[in-house]
Amino acid sequence: MTKPFKLHVLSILQGYSTLNQGPTPTLLSTTKPLRRSQQRPVGLFKTPPTWLAHEVDYMKVVAFLRHGLGLLVPLSIAFTIYLYIFPIVQGCAFPVQSRDSQEAYDLTKKFHWPSKPTADDHAKLAPFRLLALGDPQLEGDTSIITNYLGTFPHVQSVFKHVTFQTTHWCFRERVRKIIHDIVDIIMEDLPYYLMSQRKRFDLWGNDFYLAHIYRQVNWWSNPTHVSVLGDLVGSQWIDDKEFEKRGRRFWNRVFKGTERLSDELAQTPSNDYNISGVLDGSDEAKLWKKRMLNVAGNHDIGYAGDLTEERLERFERVFGKANYELRFELPITDPETIATMYSDSNPESKRVIPELRIVAVNDMNLDTPAKSLPLQDATYGFINNVISSAGSVQYQGQFTLILTHIPMYKPAGICVDAPFFDFHTAADGGGLKEQNQLSSDASRGFLEGIWGMSSKRTAPGGGYGRAGLMLNGHDHAGCDTYHYINQTNGTDPSQRQWEVKTWSDAQDLKIPGTDGIPGRREITVRSMMGDFGGNAGLLSLWFDQESWEWKYEYATCPLGSQHFWWFVHIFDFIVLVWMQSYAVLSVMEAYGVDVDGPFCRGVSRMKDYVLRRKQSVSDKK
Repeated sequence: MTKPFKLHVLSILQGYSTLNQGPTPTLLSTTKPLRRSQQRPVGLFKTPPTWLAHEVDYMKVVAFLRHGLGLLVPLSIAFTIYLYIFPIVQGCAFPVQSRDSQEAYDLTKKFHWPSKPTADDHAKLAPFRLLALGDPQLEGDTSIITNYLGTFPHVQSVFKHVTFQTTHWCFRERVRKIIHDIVDIIMEDLPYYLMSQRKRFDLWGNDFYLAHIYRQVNWWSNPTHVSVLGDLVGSQWIDDKEFEKRGRRFWNRVFKGTERLSDELAQTPSNDYNISGVLDGSDEAKLWKKRMLNVAGNHDIGYAGDLTEERLERFERVFGKANYELRFELPITDPETIATMYSDSNPESKRVIPELRIVAVNDMNLDTPAKSLPLQDATYGFINNVISSAGSVQYQGQFTLILTHIPMYKPAGICVDAPFFDFHTAADGGGLKEQNQLSSDASRGFLEGIWGMSSKRTAPGGGYGRAGLMLNGHDHAGCDTYHYINQTNGTDPSQRQWEVKTWSDAQDLKIPGTDGIPGRREITVRSMMGDFGGNAGLLSLWFDQESWEWKYEYATCPLGSQHFWWFVHIFDFIVLVWMQSYAVLSVMEAYGVDVDGPFCRGVSRMKDYVLRRKQSVSDKK
């Protein structure tokens, strides 16, 4: 059989002939192992060694490594480049006013070397660009077996039995226990230890996978603000020490470079409020890129039946307030445009200063029964303050962006998560244990309360309410829906119900913008976890001065499964080891060390072993 990479025997023999200026020697065919005295460079032999008959069947080791690098290095470079510039390859970009994805991508490229953006390029950027990330769910020690079972606990048990620190009714029972524990060391302790080490490595890698998504998308897309929409950590049941540990990983590894939103900036709704910032692209405005807008999720503080003052306090201490609002204004500098706005000299105008209001709501305890009524009252008090401090629905130029964790109610079949509620037993307090969505009543608090929409045409502003959008997480698969109410349906407004359709279906039916059908869009951001494609959401908001209203568009930027991230880094590691091996063996060969002999003998032994096994099987048949 012709073997791959087979050397040309005649060329080798001719080389010996030329070197020794003698007749071509005859190769010896033997399988005897090479003696130490024979292990010399080929050039030192007057005749080929007896093992050359085996060596000539294989490519030299150094040559094999060199040819392998020719294949592996280009692949490694290609995989690594893709991984680290995936937002560029994916065409990720914050949407622009034209809603043309190609124009948005071309504009984003101009803000990176070697291009230099012009003033017109800056003007085309949306003044508010939110990088929205959902459900990182940082796991930790509770997922590592040895942290709660101990490391090799049966070794300690064996030691106690052997040193007579335990009591048994007879010596035979002691021996039986020792043997049993020795078996458990092999069958339990060792597997648990290996599984725990693998899990530690996996957690370490997962942190860097999530960090890679944030870092690369943040670098390429250049957001003005960043938000994580709940489930920052993986469990509300962990103790304070583990919670603090995961918090440090969140700030120092996954979202390195960001900072907790201070309590001074996270305002309580009030008629006497302060402007949080101006969306003018100034150096002061750029500081908001580092201030993380966090939202509390069920894995952070628990559902209503689990939420306690202690859990909420530690979340707010580490990650920031659970309920807060921010207000940003967009400066208008044109005198003619300013003259059209509401003022003492123009009281009939409905145009007000363009304002973006961001409301982060802890919707974990909006539904009942709640474990802590004071905390639930505080959340509803916050929402009431949001409503009472909002501008009139008749004014134009306002936009309310609501950030929550649990999505609003929608019937089964609209999104992956259908309506679901579970409750604790009476012995455990009977509180709300789990929910996929808010109840319909709680959802109306956003639609009719904060946004001020109504089923009645006679309501202020015709019942259309304030412009706005909701972003949330929780449903890891993500969803994009439109909530609306048909004011022309029936004669009695009390009989009109809120309806929900997917955003694409609503657009196909031309529901958004239809006269007599107020509604709001809700975007559930797909999780950034590897099992859901490592997704990042890109929300752009810009102001249309002609219609005097805020407009928006949403896009996504997925990296892909965490397995690809692992594959690329492991592949790169293998290539580096391959390169080092090639360099070391090349130097050894240059100094006359025989690097091929041991390899060839090992391959020959392996071949002989395989042949013997085949022959043994054949003989048995």
